[in-house]
Amino acid sequence: MPATEPQIPVEIAFVAGETSGDRLGAGLIEELKLHLPNARFVGVGGPKMEQAGCEILYRMDRIGVIGLDGLKDKLFDILRIRKTLFSKWSESPPAVFVGIDVPDFNLVLETKLKKQGVPTVHYVSPTVWAWRGYRIHKIKRAVSHMLALFPFEEKFYQQHQIPVTCVGHPLADELKPVEKESTRAELGLGAGKLVALLPGSRKNEVKRLTGPILDAARLLYVDNQSLCFVLPFASARAQKAFERAAGDVSDLPITFVDGKSRRVLEAADIAILASGTASLEAALIGTPHVVVYRLSALSYWLMRRLRHVDHYAMPNHLLPSPMVPELIQENATAENIYKAVQAYLNTPARMEEIRLAFHQIFQSLKLNADKRAAETILSLIHES
Repeated sequence: MPATEPQIPVEIAFVAGETSGDRLGAGLIEELKLHLPNARFVGVGGPKMEQAGCEILYRMDRIGVIGLDGLKDKLFDILRIRKTLFSKWSESPPAVFVGIDVPDFNLVLETKLKKQGVPTVHYVSPTVWAWRGYRIHKIKRAVSHMLALFPFEEKFYQQHQIPVTCVGHPLADELKPVEKESTRAELGLGAGKLVALLPGSRKNEVKRLTGPILDAARLLYVDNQSLCFVLPFASARAQKAFERAAGDVSDLPITFVDGKSRRVLEAADIAILASGTASLEAALIGTPHVVVYRLSALSYWLMRRLRHVDHYAMPNHLLPSPMVPELIQENATAENIYKAVQAYLNTPARMEEIRLAFHQIFQSLKLNADKRAAETILSLIHES
């Protein structure tokens, strides 16, 4: 990085479309302000980015869509917002554009802005290495520099001659050492063996996974009456979906928690969780877990045809060899979940081996992501 920073005010444009992106954007803005105190930050984001000093042109929930949910109702507004942003930033170009995740929205905008001479940074690699690999050509046209969270992603982009920096994962930077006992006391949990149940945050995944996860818990409880269970609700919507799918759970010693999924994972000995970010979070915390997932028949058929990898859980991509049990689709049964958790309980040495492997993942991703990302963006500003 150059020794002196530019003295003229600069504008840095952002688009984030999800809660995780709002956190990334806020951390990045705070770091950039240390080097560019007069910079103006503007774009699409959420409350954390706004609090960090970003002028919010559109709230991120205007463009955030999970799968096809709500796309029909939002599509016209999304397209209009993207067109308006391009018009604004082509007429008055920012020093750099930072698209945080939401690739379906950002890659199109990045392609257009890059053609206008605006340096474009994409923060959080699309899972192009895992499925729909043909997107790499679109990414190459759109992105001046990729900010990847994982080391293997950096190697992937280098192979395709796309400028890339692995910044590590902000979650690894956030996590602090905790004591299980104090965390359990905070959550009102007992001191025995504790199994966390996380059936997901989206209505459809909660609907599909609640039954087999609860039935697995019943099988485990029959074998071991000293087991306790804890289930954090990701949102009020997820809680309603769970209550509809669960029925009567009075036969199980379950403590329900409003949110606090990270604290629950810190408190638990083992977790049963939906495939997704929760698996990486559990690994960084050091909690052995079982990953389960069920998709609609059509979605699963499409994914199988378009994927390039054999594993779903992110820790299995980061470990030298897979260690996290994955029970997907027809394999996500109560009996299989029970067997996977029982295997943990029966082999404490295996659990300790997995915790040590998870610690290696934690160390490889604790790289001060905000600082690394800011350094890359500052370099692009100086070059331009």
